[in-house]
Amino acid sequence: MTPALEMRNISKTFGAVRALRGVSLTVQAGELHALMGENGAGKSTLMKVLSGAYRPDPGGEIFVNGVAMPGGDPKRARNNGIAVIYQELSLAPNLTVAQNIFLGNEPRRFGIVDAGAMAMRTTAALKRLGLSLAPRTKVAALSLGERQMVEIARALSADAKIIVMDEPTTSLTTRETDRLFDVIAELKRQGIAIIYISHRMEEIYQLADRVSVLRDAGYVGTLERSELSASRLVSMMVGRDLSTFYKKDHRSPSAASEVVLEVRGLSDGRLLKDCSFDLHKGEVLALSGLVGSGRTELARLIFGADQRRAGTMKLAGRPVTINSPIDAFREGIAYLTEDRKQLGLFLEMSISDNINIGVQSGDAYALGLRNFAAAEKRSAQAISSLSIRTKSGRVNVGSLSGGNQQKVLLARLLETQPKVVILDEPTRGVDVGAKSEIYRLIDGLAARGVGILMISSELPEVIGVADRALVMRDGRLVGEVASQPDRPISQEAIMELATGAAGQ
Repeated sequence: MTPALEMRNISKTFGAVRALRGVSLTVQAGELHALMGENGAGKSTLMKVLSGAYRPDPGGEIFVNGVAMPGGDPKRARNNGIAVIYQELSLAPNLTVAQNIFLGNEPRRFGIVDAGAMAMRTTAALKRLGLSLAPRTKVAALSLGERQMVEIARALSADAKIIVMDEPTTSLTTRETDRLFDVIAELKRQGIAIIYISHRMEEIYQLADRVSVLRDAGYVGTLERSELSASRLVSMMVGRDLSTFYKKDHRSPSAASEVVLEVRGLSDGRLLKDCSFDLHKGEVLALSGLVGSGRTELARLIFGADQRRAGTMKLAGRPVTINSPIDAFREGIAYLTEDRKQLGLFLEMSISDNINIGVQSGDAYALGLRNFAAAEKRSAQAISSLSIRTKSGRVNVGSLSGGNQQKVLLARLLETQPKVVILDEPTRGVDVGAKSEIYRLIDGLAARGVGILMISSELPEVIGVADRALVMRDGRLVGEVASQPDRPISQEAIMELATGAAGQ
């Protein structure tokens, strides 16, 4: 059977940098082919070659349904049925659903855009996805999940036969993710080939027919669905065994050990009700539960980002009143937001400025002038200790990969010398190598006696890193699952509490 896509011996160089080295990829019609690898492995470069954004070096070949396709021509790639849905969606929010779907390719009648035909064809494209959005709805009024469906409908309207999805679930809710997976299954039934890029292994296990792995700009290998395993994938991606992936060498504190944060009866008057728990010195305490259970809301309440209606807190046995993030920082509580781009980092500022922004007041001379040498030294030390991949601290943080951006944000928090660190989805959207480094950092903080409250939707992460897991449901803490020497935290125990199945 002729493959839907063959990429043979694809290489790409940018000056002295070798971004791809002889990479080959074969994808069948109706197949979901996952493409995995660390950030910088070459995945995005390979897809830009496929889309025509980059021209491959001489010797590389691309075949679509057995027919050779010259590289470096985006229009030719689109005409050959290739569509790419990027992680950062490319829709125009001020335009309607129909206008976005047919942008640049509007049906015309007597030289004028035929709005009626465009609406009909939009309805037909959406129907293929099982959607009933009104064609004249402004995209700005849609949820992220609905916007993603519009992107897919746009690809279908252009008669796409090969669709690339780059981290499609990063910003989706659980319900939107399930809807996307249903659409993917329908696309496969229609014979469309899907190249799926994701760092989330549970998605790969659920969706992939085959997985190809890139590492250091080269092709490592392809696994069939029956061959998939976490240990094998991690080994292929990072060149080391899974046993070194999660890091939990710190000594788990006992119930009698020092309590660094005591929370009693916290409530926000809306979702959260009577939340109480203790966080011990040197403990990694996971906060688990389904999306919408109140995990982030509780973290924000502790940090003073949202208004508390009831409840008290103590730090190391001392009552504290935290009504704002400034209060939290002064008391030694640091918070890593789940949305690093919108709420965490200043993307147009340098790495150095992002790292130093929380402590720069301490760099002032007597006359109020800033000690830039101290700031540069601090950022250089952070870049080295956290293995942030960059040429210089003066590089804009917005140009870094997701994993390196996350490490910059962590570096900023650690400069405040916190007693308690709240980590909200600390490895979301980062590659497997960066995840391993973040786990090592968490373990090192715990070993130094820092209390860590970690929110994570990835249960393997909770099991691999946490000492205990508190489970939330409908705004309440409904149970606790602790790690024992002979019995680690189990996914089943967490899910029973999170869904209300425990005791039924």
